[in-house]
Amino acid sequence: MPDDRNAIIHPKVMQKLLFIFASIFLIQSSVNAQQKNFTYKFYGFVRGDLYYNSRNNVEAVDGNFYLYPLDKAPDATGKDMNANPNGSFYTFTTRFGLDATGPNVGSAKTTAKVEVDLGGFNLAHYTLRIRHAYVNMDWDKGSSLLLGQTWHPLFGDVMPEVLNLNTGGPFQPFNRSAQLRYQYKKNKITLTASAVYQLMYLSTGPNGKSEEYLKNGVIPELFAGITYRNNGFLGGFGIEMLSLKPRLNSTHEGKTYKVSERVTSVSLMAQAQYRADKLFLAGKTLLASNQTHTAMLGGYGVSSVDPATGEQEYTPSRHSTTWLNAVYGTNWKGNLFMGYSKNLGTTDKLVSVDRFYGSGVNIDQLLSVFAGLSYNLPHWKAGVEGSVTTAWYGDTDLSNGKVHNTHGVTNLRILGLLVYYF
Repeated sequence: MPDDRNAIIHPKVMQKLLFIFASIFLIQSSVNAQQKNFTYKFYGFVRGDLYYNSRNNVEAVDGNFYLYPLDKAPDATGKDMNANPNGSFYTFTTRFGLDATGPNVGSAKTTAKVEVDLGGFNLAHYTLRIRHAYVNMDWDKGSSLLLGQTWHPLFGDVMPEVLNLNTGGPFQPFNRSAQLRYQYKKNKITLTASAVYQLMYLSTGPNGKSEEYLKNGVIPELFAGITYRNNGFLGGFGIEMLSLKPRLNSTHEGKTYKVSERVTSVSLMAQAQYRADKLFLAGKTLLASNQTHTAMLGGYGVSSVDPATGEQEYTPSRHSTTWLNAVYGTNWKGNLFMGYSKNLGTTDKLVSVDRFYGSGVNIDQLLSVFAGLSYNLPHWKAGVEGSVTTAWYGDTDLSNGKVHNTHGVTNLRILGLLVYYF
């Protein structure tokens, strides 16, 4: 497929857009006839991102979703092939959505959300991508049940307010997935339990990124958490478990064997924020294990191999990750963000680096500092944000998965942003 970065929206995509807008028009035209049972709210924005990077980076959505700088890649003369500045201007994160309320199911109030953007990028044209698609039932006694795709529970109720599309990644878990989520609210306490499935944001493994590892493991990703709210303060804790089956069979010494392999990891999360008048303070810290599906550093590696069948055992990597964010202002807003991640290694020894599956597994530390300024009106936002990110790459110690003999690689990113809300 040609690398046509400047192609316009594909005609089929345009047809889908016209169909959606026509459907919304028809829905709104019939609201008066259905107002006893349904209400609708259409919303969205047009967003443009103009950015510059001082070098090549690990990124997604064709550079709009920025993560961290790539390691040095010396050519035959020692020149770093990744030391190339780059930049572009894109509008495909433009977004539109529909909120609906419907008739009660028994005593439960029902709502639904469908939200899409044009960020399904395939190097030829922009395609529609589902962000949120769920229904929610809410009972007066404090219980609620959500079914569908929305934010991953580790993304949580606390997120940094930055201008970059990555929303603080890879320090802030970033993921939207299909899930069954039950919540119980009593006074200022909310209890959450979720069963999460993968489709768009995937774990990695022997076959690259795929949903097959979770699907074959049968057990969904599980989360339990508690949140406390009081006036402008919010605090909470959560625990997550992910259990994957990397392979169903093994080819060893010319023969194929059915194998029973599984890697299970547990991650812990604590978060807090405070909002009052013009001030916003927030932070989150995680002991994260095998969180590649949330755009964080980590993964898992092979710890042993059965000499008879080639069946493998695995050990997940662990990272300590923390971010802090401060924002002040109303029309004019200044924001400061700092994120730090430290590789804590693996519980068991590794067989080889080639069988270590993940993202940034050869990074010992990662540090980012963002500073931005924006001007905000009821339907407009314009701003600029600069960030400096340094990754310390090195060699993986097979005895414990930690990284040593490190060297730093730094990227400077400058972002210009314009958003029109409707």
